[in-house]
Amino acid sequence: MASDGDLLARHVAGDPDAFGELVRRHRDRLWAVALRTLGDREEAADAVQDALVSAYRAAHTFRGQSAVTTWLHRITVNACLDRARKAASRRTSPVAETERLEQLLEPHESAAVPAERQDLHRELLRALRTLPEEQRAALVLVDMQGYPVAEAAAILDVPTGTVKSRCARGRARLLPMLTHLRSEEGDSRPVSRGRNRAQGTSVPEAAGPKDTDAVKGGGGRS
Repeated sequence: MASDGDLLARHVAGDPDAFGELVRRHRDRLWAVALRTLGDREEAADAVQDALVSAYRAAHTFRGQSAVTTWLHRITVNACLDRARKAASRRTSPVAETERLEQLLEPHESAAVPAERQDLHRELLRALRTLPEEQRAALVLVDMQGYPVAEAAAILDVPTGTVKSRCARGRARLLPMLTHLRSEEGDSRPVSRGRNRAQGTSVPEAAGPKDTDAVKGGGGRS
């Protein structure tokens, strides 16, 4: 099986299928990171598609100084943070906020997880959304997606100490809001770890890489 680096090189060389294969390999993780960072399915889908278009167009600039997956995650996180900053000034009503949080619960999760677990999940996500976007992104990568600090630092393009500091500050801000969750769950961690756990619904199929407009439109909203 071709490596990620080989696929990216083939894409740059003109292979019409290489980029699509690369996207298929990594879209679920990119989608999970975007969804948890932004907390909104439409915004997350748009951020992933923005990132894929950027990666498609900028593939020739990749120099192999990091893993391809790290490069893709960095582009995706940057797209998410850009959207978070643009949305920071927009106020939403409590009803709209609740609706967005409801969207984060996948259909299979709603059917399988007891109601009290769904409530805890909603509360955790509400608390997470109160953090500054940089702290939120670090916690999503390290505590929710289970990335090592060094890899999260590479994705965010900051020193490892910065990631540790952002995580520590984020946890300190979350702790007062989640104390009751810890007592109910018997677990002192405010967010769950597990890089390989189920990520929820996959981001929609990306279109073929021959047409960047099609790639951009391939992440339809659900």
